Amino acid sequence: MSGVLEGLEPRKVFTYFEQLTQIPRCSSHEKQVSDYLVEWARARGLEVVQDQALNLIIRKPASPGYETVPPVILQGHLDMVCEKNADTVHDFSKDPLKLRVDGDYIYASGTTLGADNGIAVAMAMAILDSPELDHPPLEVVLTTDEEAGMSGVQRLDPGLLKGRVLINLDSEEEGVFTAGCAGGGRVDFTIPVKKTTPHYKHFYRLTVKGLKGGHSGTDIDKERGNALRILGRVLNGLKDRCELAGLSGGSKANAIPRESQALLAVDDPAWLKETVSRWDSTLKRELAFTDPAVRLLVEPDEAVETVYAPETHAKVVHLLNLVPNGPLHRDPEHDVVVASNNLGVLTSDDTAITLTCAPRSSVRSLLDHFLETAAVIGEILHLQVKPSSFYPGWEYTPQSTIRDLCLKTYADLYHKPGKVNVIHAGLECGFFVEKIPGLDAISFGPDMFDVHSPNEHLSIASTQRTYTLLCEILKRMNDRY
Repeated sequence: MSGVLEGLEPRKVFTYFEQLTQIPRCSSHEKQVSDYLVEWARARGLEVVQDQALNLIIRKPASPGYETVPPVILQGHLDMVCEKNADTVHDFSKDPLKLRVDGDYIYASGTTLGADNGIAVAMAMAILDSPELDHPPLEVVLTTDEEAGMSGVQRLDPGLLKGRVLINLDSEEEGVFTAGCAGGGRVDFTIPVKKTTPHYKHFYRLTVKGLKGGHSGTDIDKERGNALRILGRVLNGLKDRCELAGLSGGSKANAIPRESQALLAVDDPAWLKETVSRWDSTLKRELAFTDPAVRLLVEPDEAVETVYAPETHAKVVHLLNLVPNGPLHRDPEHDVVVASNNLGVLTSDDTAITLTCAPRSSVRSLLDHFLETAAVIGEILHLQVKPSSFYPGWEYTPQSTIRDLCLKTYADLYHKPGKVNVIHAGLECGFFVEKIPGLDAISFGPDMFDVHSPNEHLSIASTQRTYTLLCEILKRMNDRY
């Protein structure tokens, strides 16, 4: 325990948050943190259930006088997006995050912070470990693999839960109460690789870097550059005078890729350098307002024995340029994105090139339309298209007791109105609402910025206010239910 957050308030919240940052918990690798919390709960005499997906349900009895209030589900997820800067030396499978405090904000040096959604877990732990608080019976539900497809909540047995009120703590703007979200999933485009002997002898590595990246839901409307789309565009401009030996980019389907690269063979290095220089100037001009640090680099690299055959080369360039990317449909009245797609991850080996995308929409038919478009691209390019990990949206309901209670409590505490929002990002609330009839749900959280990127940071003051709000909402449930 490094103690970087020692002295911050609420003390228990930040103590537990710092403990969580010392435990590896990338998506699909949550066993260590799940087991840790099982022992933590048992040491405090709390009932805990750990299922086969490593989801946790931790129960705490009602405070005196709250025994007849219906149980409340407090919910967050255990995993985090594991992103780091290219020059950062960090092994997410074993290394603790290196925290730093800068004014009101907490960062991790060179990596994601994991406040999404570690701060929710920490707040839930603080409530479970505070016998002086007033609250109904609590069911703290902590899921796995939320960031990589929500497979944990899909495997959760709803029959284990008695609560009919859900407070999800996976939102990122204080005072904004989320009451609906988009659904989405993953789509893989796979190209079989054919190789041949190179005709050109000069090998260079082309790199796109310096982009801001961000969350493919909450940041998709900011028109930031996508490193894979840029790579495809540049490769299309170079295709007649180069051969392609390999390419990659991005690391998470739901993170806008910040970097990408390709290994090229050319006959005229001077032409390549001059052309790339022009592209670099073009990109800096086009992205001046969203990604001013964008860079396109070309550097000599080691020769390889094979390159992609012309058919494979053409297919991957066409694919990167044809798949829809960014906001696809908007609601102009409310200025929100209704449907989008993110070119997320590009991987390649000796047998296949795979592009993984993350489509989203709050309207199911628009998701279906994207899948139809993907299938058409697959037919035209003669490649495999595989949808997976689709999760439901969460439809806004006109009447909600928990929403009204949240708005009233926020206004009473902070003397300003809260805001109700429906977001383009995906939340696990859709699964709970789908599985538990009559569930009344809300989502809120403290101010977080640049989540899913190494610049992710969390407001200390906002965390304190949000935790105070959560405790007060639980206390007031004795009057509303």
